[in-house]
Amino acid sequence: MLTAREAVEDRVRGLNAGADDYLTKPFSFQELIARLRAVTRRGTVERPAEFLVGDLRLDPSTHDVWRGQHRLDLTAKEFALLEYLMGRSDEVLTRTNLIEHVWDFAYEGDSNIVDVHVRNLRSKIDRPFGRASLETVRGVGYRLRDDRVNATAD
Repeated sequence: MLTAREAVEDRVRGLNAGADDYLTKPFSFQELIARLRAVTRRGTVERPAEFLVGDLRLDPSTHDVWRGQHRLDLTAKEFALLEYLMGRSDEVLTRTNLIEHVWDFAYEGDSNIVDVHVRNLRSKIDRPFGRASLETVRGVGYRLRDDRVNATAD
């Protein structure tokens, strides 16, 4: 992460939000190159070929999303939100957590943006199929789960 924010709280928040490194401006190009070399020495993190939650499938490499045999058309932000939720299925994620990971840790808008995107995402991945996999955990946040689990248990 390259930023002008230099307070310790900003650095901690940036690293906790997923940054591999944190460099403040102004910076030395020699230091930047050394940090880039250090990051590349770590190697690549294995990314799953596909995310699968129930019959909902997401392919990060092609940006394709499927519900069963139906291909879904998502915006870039809806895709990023769904990818994050699918990577942490069954976990309850707060609005703050979603903003930090899907938007930007420095996003200073209203947390209502999460609710709007969740509503739009539900209208594409759940409602047309009579499903309820993207659920609201009242007072906490959102969770993506395989809603077929409860259907078979009843």
